[in-house]
Amino acid sequence: MNKLLNFGIPKGSLEDPTIKLFSKAGFHITKGSRSYTPCWDDPEIDGRFVRAQEMSRYVEDGFFDCGLTGRDWVLENDSNVEIVCDLVYSRSSNRVSKWVLAVPESSEVKTVADLEGATIATELVNYTKSYLNKNGVTAEVEFSWGATEVKVPELVDAIVDLTETGSSLRANKLRIVDVLMETNTVLIANSTSWQNNEKRAKIENIAMMLKAALHAESKVGLKLNLERSKINDVLSDLPSLRKPTISNLSDDTWVAIETVIEKKVSRELIPALKRLGAEGIVEFPLNKLVP
Repeated sequence: MNKLLNFGIPKGSLEDPTIKLFSKAGFHITKGSRSYTPCWDDPEIDGRFVRAQEMSRYVEDGFFDCGLTGRDWVLENDSNVEIVCDLVYSRSSNRVSKWVLAVPESSEVKTVADLEGATIATELVNYTKSYLNKNGVTAEVEFSWGATEVKVPELVDAIVDLTETGSSLRANKLRIVDVLMETNTVLIANSTSWQNNEKRAKIENIAMMLKAALHAESKVGLKLNLERSKINDVLSDLPSLRKPTISNLSDDTWVAIETVIEKKVSRELIPALKRLGAEGIVEFPLNKLVP
């Protein structure tokens, strides 16, 4: 049966986080241990697992209608695709990553200009060459298959590598000289598919649900009962409770309050609410949140 969308799922480090994100968004994806073909519970979607580094080329060429990859790989491949939305998540955190130029801590290199005639190892070859050209630096850029941090200083003079926290660089006694770009996961679409109203509507629906699932990860719902006379105290003293839903209870002197708050503030907010006389306080997780 012909499917509406052929969707590319990134294989590798993003594979499991992506399947988990789709599950939160309401799409159940299963895979076999050796299969490159995911099974979707949506009859309109088919697809394949493909490495994120290659995804934008397959989307540009029309093999996929849409797919998930890093913004960095769209730029590295110079792919002409539609970037539908940003989805900030990775294998270990929900934060933006950076491609950085790094050298050994003991290196005399202070700026990119000091790398004239040097050798640089990276997986991001084309973008690194463009970066050097913009800075007027001539250096050899070689492709690295991985474990890039261990190649300096014995094999190369510097590296361009991806980092989220910088902990791996520090562990290998490397120092960041410059940041080439910030990157995160993006949903991309084939230009022709994006012009098809039916395909575009489906892609936009998926984008909305994925963003809603990510947006909900840092939030929790909160319910509580409170004496009506204390509403203003709660709203003025606890700014996290902005625009809450306030409902009448069978006892007119009490109200029920329901709101959404940042997950990280609940540990301080709930005790404060209790001290103000709140009762029946319930915190609950959110699956999706559409602003």
